[in-house]
Amino acid sequence: MKIYTRTGDAGQTGVIGGRVDKDDARVEAYGTTDELNCYVGQAMSFMDPAKYPDLLPDLLQVQHELFDCGSDLALLKQELRPYKVTADMVDALEAWIDRYDAETPDITRFILPGGGSVSSTLHVCRTVCRRAERRVVTLARTQEINPEVRRYLNRLSDLFFTIARTANHREGIADVEYVRSAEVFRRKS
Repeated sequence: MKIYTRTGDAGQTGVIGGRVDKDDARVEAYGTTDELNCYVGQAMSFMDPAKYPDLLPDLLQVQHELFDCGSDLALLKQELRPYKVTADMVDALEAWIDRYDAETPDITRFILPGGGSVSSTLHVCRTVCRRAERRVVTLARTQEINPEVRRYLNRLSDLFFTIARTANHREGIADVEYVRSAEVFRRKS
């Protein structure tokens, strides 16, 4: 099989159920999701398996689920096949957020992205995830989407924030609070 097909040379690409322009809102949405998946892989490449034996398999699952998101976003009409992203996947992210958050110290103010290389890259994942979510919101204004993809990306960005803090904590690096922030977070109970 050849990698190149030449079918996109005129500025269109195939999606599930037809062809669209390469700058279509649908392509922007699943393309940004694909970009996010690349950053997740980069973050994983910085992780020492001894420090992250739980997080590495969780992030591998996220990578598979991001492919599911992209597949659902590439689907022009749901009747062509069932959606892949489900509410259960969102529930699983929430459980992970709670588990990893319990490992980190309380915060009351906004924190600056950064710290170690793992945490910094996870913050990049968080912001690219938010951009993917915005692209999905734009797409949903005019075209049919799986609403669980939007929910999934929203929760996933929260996971990236949480695990970026977890990474700094495991590496012995303190989060840096934004000094001009008011107290905006409640302490854990």
